[in-house]
Amino acid sequence: MHIVQLLPELNQGGIERGTVELNRELVKRGHQSTVISAGGRLSSVIQDDGGNHITLDLCSKNPFTFFQRSYLLEQELKRINPTLLHARSRVPAWLCWQANKSLKIPFITTVHGFNSVNAYSAIMTKGDYIIYGGNAIKEHILKNYPVNPGDLYYVPRGIDTDFFDPEKLDRNWIEKFKNNYQLHERTIISTVGRITPWKGHDDFIRAIAEAQKENSSILGLIVGGVWHDKEDYLEELKGLTTTCKAEIIFAGSQSQVREIYALSDILVSAASSKPETFGRVAAEAMAMNTPVIASAHGGSLDIISDKANGYLFTPHQSTELTEAIHQCLQKPPSQMRTHICTHFSLSNMVSRELEVYHKAAAVYGK
Repeated sequence: MHIVQLLPELNQGGIERGTVELNRELVKRGHQSTVISAGGRLSSVIQDDGGNHITLDLCSKNPFTFFQRSYLLEQELKRINPTLLHARSRVPAWLCWQANKSLKIPFITTVHGFNSVNAYSAIMTKGDYIIYGGNAIKEHILKNYPVNPGDLYYVPRGIDTDFFDPEKLDRNWIEKFKNNYQLHERTIISTVGRITPWKGHDDFIRAIAEAQKENSSILGLIVGGVWHDKEDYLEELKGLTTTCKAEIIFAGSQSQVREIYALSDILVSAASSKPETFGRVAAEAMAMNTPVIASAHGGSLDIISDKANGYLFTPHQSTELTEAIHQCLQKPPSQMRTHICTHFSLSNMVSRELEVYHKAAAVYGK
C-alpha cells in the first residue's frame, strides 16, 4: 500500500510525533509512505526513516488561496498515485476533500481533539472511515455530528516502548541534570508539557505547596517550553509559586524526556479546562514504570485505572491532587509498563491503523 498522511506542519506536538512514528513503522512493514505538510524540523526525519515528504502549504487558513492550494495538492496526488489518504487536521482535510473529488481515493480522517463544534470542524467526520483515539472523543463525535457509528474505529495512539524502556537510559545525563538542579535526595514530582493555561500548571503548583508542608523532601519540577506567546502566563506561574511558597523548578523544554520520566518519583498530568485527548505523556511515563497521577477526564480515563495502575483526581481540585500525591508515595501503583506494552504500544497502534486502511482500500477495490 502507498499511504499518504496530511497535516499542517512537522514541528512539535503529539500529532506530529505520531505521524513520524507511523511513517517509520509503515516503511518497516513494507509499505510506501508519503507525508504532505508545510514542512518543519521533523520533515527530514520522514526522509531519514525511508518515507517521502512533499512540501505544500496545508497550514494556511486563508480562504482566498484555498482552491489554488487544493489544485496543487490534486496534481501531487495524481503524480504519486497513492492507495489511501489520511488527513490528521482540519485545513489539510478540507484541502484533501476538495482535491479528492475527482480522484476518489479512499479518505481516512483522525479526530485528534475536542475541536469547536461547527461546520469547519465537521470535515474531520467526512472520511470514509473516522479514527478516534479514546472514548471521550467518540462520545464527542456522536453527540455533535450525524455520523454512522459503524464508520468509527478506535485506534489508541501508540507509545514507542522500545524507546521508552527503563533499560535504555542515559544515566550520565540524569546525573548531570540532578547535579545541575540539586535534585539528589529529593522526592521529585514532575509535570511535562508546554506552558499553556489548560495544562493545569497552577493546580500542580498549589498541590505541591500543600504536599511540601507534610513532606519537605518533595520538589516540584515543571518541564516544558512556553507555548505561542504565553510568556506572561509563565510569569504568572512563577508569581504563584512565590505566593504559595512552593519549591518549584522551571526547567524549560528538555529533549531527554525519557530521562525526565525516569528521575521522577511521580509524573502529574493535570489537564484542567480541557482534557487530554489521549495522554501521551502519562502513557510514556507509565512505560518507564514511573507512577502517574492524572486529572480524571478525557484520554487519561482510557489509560489509568484509579488506585491500580495509577491515580486520578478531579480536574481543578488541587486538594485532591495533594492527597493523591501522598497516597501514591505511600502505595505506588503496579503493572504500569506491562499495561502500556499490552494496550498502548506503537506496534498495536500500527496494526489497528492498517486494519482500517485495508478495509477502506478494499471498498474501493484497491
